Amino acid sequence: MNATTTASSRTTPTTATRWTLDPGHSSVGFSVRHLMITNVRGEFEKFSGNVTYDPTRPEGTRVEATIDVASLNTRETKRDADLRSPLFFDAESHKEMVFVSKSVRPAGDGNVDVTGDLTIRGTTHEVTLLVRDISAVQVDMRGNARIGATASTKIKRSDFGMAWNKALETGGVVVGDVVTISLEVSLVKAT
Repeated sequence: MNATTTASSRTTPTTATRWTLDPGHSSVGFSVRHLMITNVRGEFEKFSGNVTYDPTRPEGTRVEATIDVASLNTRETKRDADLRSPLFFDAESHKEMVFVSKSVRPAGDGNVDVTGDLTIRGTTHEVTLLVRDISAVQVDMRGNARIGATASTKIKRSDFGMAWNKALETGGVVVGDVVTISLEVSLVKAT
């Protein structure tokens, strides 16, 4: 290579790729302390999202995701009904949760921290998703390019208007305030 070729290859802009969330190979889960003794886990079964990502310019990443609140499942019918009620998610009035990224910061070893607005029950707060284990591009059996990643964050449910609780006789409360959100995502290259 000559000096001209090297210089022009360094300045050639890269193009970010648009990816679509594959709900059949992804999960959106949460966990919260129950009775001060254990974490109860649940998941949302319906969600969608898009990511624009260039591994050479991770700070340019854009993420938009929507979760169907009524699709929550904790494997306990009565608890699920309570969680969909106005005491918690109020799924009748607030059908979706939405996350829209605002900024992305490289976090070393190919990881990124994605900061954005999370809206639950009509209330929006800034949260940071710690995105880890971003895979290299793979091609599936149907010839689709895919990437994957894991992500997590913690929120206070009371910040989003879900403040119901009950004190325990032995101290503490029925439901913890801190909720851990965990994501496993498989993304398919948009055509």
